[in-house]
Amino acid sequence: MKRLYRSRSDRLLGGICGGLGTHFDTDPNLIRIIWIVLSLLSIGIGVIAYIAAWIIIPEEPEAGDIVTGIQD
Repeated sequence: MKRLYRSRSDRLLGGICGGLGTHFDTDPNLIRIIWIVLSLLSIGIGVIAYIAAWIIIPEEPEAGDIVTGIQD
């Protein structure tokens, strides 16, 4: 199962859209455009959701920190 992380490399602000793009195998710019449109249509609720996601979603581990997932 793929885990959702904030992107370390493809980020403009917090890495949320880059992480979502990686998770769903899509272009992060498309997610950014959708997020902006939804934020404008919902009178700013998207901004609050972005900040909440920034707090809740962990940053992706560095290359040396990746756990293999092998259990004993």
